Amino acid sequence: MLDRRLFLLGSAATALVSVACRGQTAPASGSVQVEGLSAPIEIIDDRWGVPHIRAQTKADAFFGQGYVVARDRLFQIDLGHRRELGRMAEAFGPDFAKHDAVARLFHYRGNLNAELARVPDEVRACVAGYVAGINARIAEVEKDPALLPLEYRILGVMPLRWDIRDLVRARGSAIGNADDEIRRAKLASLGLLELDAVVAPLRPAWKLEVPAGLDVSKVSDTDLGVLQIGRLPFGPDTPTRDPDEQLDRSQAGSNAWTVAGSRTATGRPILANDPHLGIGGFGPRHVAHLTAPGLDVIGGGAPGLAGIMQGHTDRFAFGRTNFHIDQQDLFVLELDPNDPERYRHNGGWKRFARFEDRIAVKGGPAETVVLRHAEQGPVVMHDPARGRATVIGSIGMQAGGSGSFAMVAINLSRDWNSLKEAFKLHPSPTNFHYADVEGNHGWQVIGFVPQRKKGDGLMPVPGDGRYDWTGYRDFRALPSEYNPAKGWFASANQNNLPAGWPRDRIPAFSFRDPYRYERVADVLASQPRHSVADSVALQFDTLSTPAKQFLALLPKQPSAGAAAAVRLLAGWDARLDKESGAAALYEIVWRNLSERMLAAIVPERASDLVDEIAPSELLRRAASRPAMVDAALASGWSEAQRLLGPDPAKWRWGKLHQVRIAHPLSSIPAIAAAFPAIEGEGSGGDSYTVMARWLGGGPGWRTGGGASYVQVIDVGDWDKSVMLNLPGQSNDPRSRHYRDQYAPWIKGEMQPMTFSRAAVDAAAATRATLMPKAGGQ
Repeated sequence: MLDRRLFLLGSAATALVSVACRGQTAPASGSVQVEGLSAPIEIIDDRWGVPHIRAQTKADAFFGQGYVVARDRLFQIDLGHRRELGRMAEAFGPDFAKHDAVARLFHYRGNLNAELARVPDEVRACVAGYVAGINARIAEVEKDPALLPLEYRILGVMPLRWDIRDLVRARGSAIGNADDEIRRAKLASLGLLELDAVVAPLRPAWKLEVPAGLDVSKVSDTDLGVLQIGRLPFGPDTPTRDPDEQLDRSQAGSNAWTVAGSRTATGRPILANDPHLGIGGFGPRHVAHLTAPGLDVIGGGAPGLAGIMQGHTDRFAFGRTNFHIDQQDLFVLELDPNDPERYRHNGGWKRFARFEDRIAVKGGPAETVVLRHAEQGPVVMHDPARGRATVIGSIGMQAGGSGSFAMVAINLSRDWNSLKEAFKLHPSPTNFHYADVEGNHGWQVIGFVPQRKKGDGLMPVPGDGRYDWTGYRDFRALPSEYNPAKGWFASANQNNLPAGWPRDRIPAFSFRDPYRYERVADVLASQPRHSVADSVALQFDTLSTPAKQFLALLPKQPSAGAAAAVRLLAGWDARLDKESGAAALYEIVWRNLSERMLAAIVPERASDLVDEIAPSELLRRAASRPAMVDAALASGWSEAQRLLGPDPAKWRWGKLHQVRIAHPLSSIPAIAAAFPAIEGEGSGGDSYTVMARWLGGGPGWRTGGGASYVQVIDVGDWDKSVMLNLPGQSNDPRSRHYRDQYAPWIKGEMQPMTFSRAAVDAAAATRATLMPKAGGQ
C-alpha cells in the first residue's frame, strides 16, 4: 500500500511546498541541449501560455510538442502512461497490482513490429519525435530535480521513460458499453426489457431481442469480471491518451459546426468546435502550435497523444464530435468441464492463449498474474466452478486498433483528399468537420465498424463462434457530406445517419437526444451572415429545449404548495443562465420529477437496473401525469428554499452549479496542500444546452463536465480565430498559467489564437532554444 508517511505530513509538507515554490515557475528563456533533435528548434511561449514551436523538420516539430507537454503536464501524462502500461504497483505498492493486471490484460499481444509497419514512415517518424521530446524533458528533470513537478517530490517517485512500441501495446481497459449489455439481459430475465427505453431509448428505433443461445437467467454483474475493479486506490481514475476519453454515457459528446463562406459576414468559412470532456481534474487539452517546412498546425491536443485534435493548419480547419459506433461486445463462453483452460468454439474445444506477466511491487515481492485471451479478445471473467467465462471483443484490440498515430496523420494532411489516407489510421468513432482556404467545408464519419456474423451488439452473446466478428470496415463505409447545399453542417451527437441508411449497416443505437443539435440548427439556419462572434455566442448559449417543453406542462391551477413555483417559472425564458433563480428552481424540480417518475414506473425488482430516465422519456410520460408534475413543483420549491434561502430573488443557478477543479490525487493531504483547488465561480447550462455544463455524479450540483476547450476558427484569416482552454496551460500551481483561463471561461471571454509569425512574435512572453546535444542526436 502507499506509504502514508508521505501523505500525512503536517509542517513537513508545508515546508516542502514552500521550498518547491521557490523553483522554476515559468518556461525559461535561453538555450538548452537535448538528445533526439536533428536541428535547433525555437519555442516561443505567448502571454496566454501557448507554446509556438519553430522547427526545421516535421519530426523535430513534434519533438517540440512532446517536450512542451512534458514541461507543462508531466505528472498528468506520466500517471496516465504508467496506468496504461500496468506499472502502478512498482511505484505505489501492492494495492495497485490488480489494476496493473487489468491494464496488461488489454495489451496487444500480436506483432508490434507489424503494427508499427502499418503506419506511414513520415507519421511514424513524427510520433517517434514526440516520444523523444517527452524523454528529453524527463532527462532534464532527472538531471536537475529542482525542475520536477511537485507531485514527484511528495510521492517519492520518478517519471517513466517512453517508448513508441508502448503506444501500440497499451489499448485501454474501459468498460465501454458492456454494462449496458448486462443491464438489458437482466431486464429481459425479469420480463421487463421494455424498461430499457426509460434509461436509453434506442436511436435509430430498433426492436430489442434476446440473442439466440443466450440464457439471460444466468447473466449477472459478475460477468463483467475485472471490469468492475473500480477506481485507483488513491483517488479518481486518471485520464488516458485515448482520443475518445471515457465519460458518463449520458454526457459524452461535443458540438461542432461549419458554415460556408456564402453564409458568413466575411465570405470565408467558419468552423466551431467545443469537445465535451470531464471537468474537475486535470485539463484534458493542451494547446500548442507546430511549424516546420510543410507543417503549420495549432490547436488543442490530448496530453500524451501526439498531434493536435482540434484546430487548424495553414490550409484547413478541423474539429470533431463523438459519432456512435458500437465497437465492443461481451461474449459468454462455456468452459470444458474436464479442462477449464478450454472453451467451446465452432463445434469443438479451443484452448485459451495464456500469458504470464510479472508485476513489480514497491515494498513487496513481485506478483505473477495469468492473463487469458480467447478468439474474441481478453477474458475478463473465468469461473471454472460455474463452467463460464466472459470475453470482451473490442475494436481497440484488433490489429490496427491503436489510435496513437491518427492525429499526426491528420495534421500532416494538406486537403480533403489527403485526409482520407489519414482516416485509415483512425479507429475511434468521430464526426470529423473540415473547412479550407478554398472555401470548401465537409463532414466525414471516421472510425472502425465491427462486422458481426450476426447480432446487433445490444446484449451479451454466446462465444461459441456464431456471433464472432469477421473483421471491420473503416470510414469508407460511413456517411459524409461535402459542401452541403444549405451552406452549413452541424453535429452534436444526434442521430445524423442519412435518411434511408441501410438497416443492416447501422453502426450503433446510442445516439443522444437531439436538443443541442436542434438549437444549433435553428440558429445557423436563421443567420445568413454568420460571424465568429455569432459562433462564440452560440457556444455559450443556455437556452434549454427540455426546459421549454417542461414549461408547457405547468399546471393551470396549481396546488397551494406548487403555486409559488409556477409563478416563478411561468415568466422564465428557459435559459439556464448562472444568474437565474428560475433556472435553479427548474433544475431542482427536474431532478425531483425524475425521481418520482422512476418510482412510479419501475418495479422494485428492477430499481437497481433502471435508476435514470432519459429527458425525452421523462417529458413524454410527465405529460399524462399532471398531479406528479404539481407534486414535483411543490417539493422543488421547498428544496430550493432549503438550498438557496427563503428569498427567491436571491436564488442563482450558479450558486449551486459551482465549477471546482482539484488535483485528481487531492485526497492525499500533501497534494491538496501543494495544489490549491481552483474554485469560486458558478456556471450556467446543463447537459442539454449548447453550452453543455452537466452535473457531476452524486447528489450535489457541481459541474462535472462540458466544453473545457473551445475554439472558433476564421478560415483563412487565422489570427481572427479564438479559443479557451480551462483552467490553463500548466498543471504547476507556481505558474501564472495554472488558472488564468478559469475566469474567462466562466464569462465566455475568448482569447486570441495567434498564428501568423508576426502575431506570435508580438505576443511573445518567453523564448527558448533547444539544441541537439553535441556528439549526435
